[in-house]
Amino acid sequence: MLPQFLLIFGICVEAISGAIAAGRKNMDFFGVILIACVAALGGGTLRDVLFDTYPVSWVNHPEYLVYTSICAFSTIFIARYFSRIMTLFLIFDAIGLASFVIGGVQKSLADGLTPSIAVLSGMISGICGGMLRDILCNDIPLVLRKELYAIIALGGALLFITLSHFHVTDILNVAITLLAIFTARILAISFHIEIPKFNHPTHK
Repeated sequence: MLPQFLLIFGICVEAISGAIAAGRKNMDFFGVILIACVAALGGGTLRDVLFDTYPVSWVNHPEYLVYTSICAFSTIFIARYFSRIMTLFLIFDAIGLASFVIGGVQKSLADGLTPSIAVLSGMISGICGGMLRDILCNDIPLVLRKELYAIIALGGALLFITLSHFHVTDILNVAITLLAIFTARILAISFHIEIPKFNHPTHK
């Protein structure tokens, strides 16, 4: 199984991203903490609701709410320094994405869902928290308009399922998939790799 510290790490990173997004919209402290919780836990919650696997993750682990709240509150006071460490934060975010994808796939398989559903579960876990964050902040979700993100999440979930099919040990599977998602995300950021955009001609 995915080491617990990696999942917690991912939750903390996404909570920080949510707090930053809320701060850019000049939200109050409650709004910052709420958006941070949605960013960090929304993907897993949506996954569990869609696939009828209850209780949802943060109900089983209420300490997740504590982690997100602490990260959000801390971000309020240290956000001014983030421009200096944004590269490091993007690296952390890539690790968080990989953790959520792998965790989502593993949870669905453990709940007895089919491999195809487990792939969707991994992608939903990886991207939907950020999508909900952006929607609540009245933005077009970054996953729909920036560097490769959803495709990497989907590819990582497929890789994990494929390696499982060939009976690769769980520890090795986690390591390979984590490295693959992390590398793909860093390359997408570094070289600005994007899916072609649909530019609809405007009517005058």
